[in-house]
Amino acid sequence: MAASSPIRTGIIGFGLAGQIFHEPFLSTNPAFRIDVVATADPARQAIARAKYVVVDTPAELLSRAGDLDLVVLASPAHVHLEQGLAALEAGAAVVVDKPFAPSVAQATQLIETAERVGRPLIVFQNRRWDGDFLTLRKLIDSGRLGRIHRFESTFERYSSQLRDRWQDTTPIEQGAGITFDLGSHLVDQALQLFGPATLRRAELRILRDGGASDDDAFLSLEHDSGIISHLTVSRLAAQAGPRFRLLGTESAYTVYGLDGQEAALKAGARPDDPGFGQTPASAFGLLGGGSRGSALETVPTEAGNYAAFYAGVASTVRDGAPPPVDPRSALEALRILEQAHS
Repeated sequence: MAASSPIRTGIIGFGLAGQIFHEPFLSTNPAFRIDVVATADPARQAIARAKYVVVDTPAELLSRAGDLDLVVLASPAHVHLEQGLAALEAGAAVVVDKPFAPSVAQATQLIETAERVGRPLIVFQNRRWDGDFLTLRKLIDSGRLGRIHRFESTFERYSSQLRDRWQDTTPIEQGAGITFDLGSHLVDQALQLFGPATLRRAELRILRDGGASDDDAFLSLEHDSGIISHLTVSRLAAQAGPRFRLLGTESAYTVYGLDGQEAALKAGARPDDPGFGQTPASAFGLLGGGSRGSALETVPTEAGNYAAFYAGVASTVRDGAPPPVDPRSALEALRILEQAHS
């Protein structure tokens, strides 16, 4: 497509993912034009109609996919296969939210279809652009920790009551549960940092009365490099552990709290606001200990940059550049998640 032409975009789903993680970055990037949004929820329709054409069903949007350059699937995992195939076959590129699909088989079908029709398929692993994750990469590259031997990653929230949402009412077999949800991020990040891994242990539990999917999980991965990753996710953690703890032969790094981009977006911030993605000094992580002595050094957190994902999508769709998230790398994370559920 012409570099000057806007990327005509449709969004399926306008809940948390559609409104918070996709629309702000599409609407503030001049490479994109949001042509249509599909949502059946009246309140969400009212929000979307203030700016965009709205249709009631994904089928209505997909019937127009031949006139779109990109379809964003901000929808539940169990419909990604059907919707993704329809969009790809119509000639549109696809951004698919995580979890990529409920199974390796479905994800593979999507990848093979994208390759056959020659259209990009890009998985929305936005937390590769968390500020604390970018800081970890920088520290690892610096060699200041020595030889890394253990990586601990925790993503915990507290929601004691079930809610009327697909994550709380859909069974695990359809891609629901904390392991598919937050675990998709943690496994992906571990593989990005330390390479291929084997699942050594998985503990998944349903804790809330009447729950349909797991609320709490622990995964232990052994990377081909010998590094061990301990990954913990929970919906029922009244106190959260460190977001990251990285142990090396020379030093260690610990940081608490979550990257602030999601919270800022929920509060009404926009990606083009001054200071978006910056972490306050009070939330910086600490480096030290070990052979470097007991003194701990405050390490400024890199700026989070979710906008880089859609900048990469624009380059892929317009120029044929490699996708910002290769679907086959996301497939490797899904393979581990599927094993954890077996």
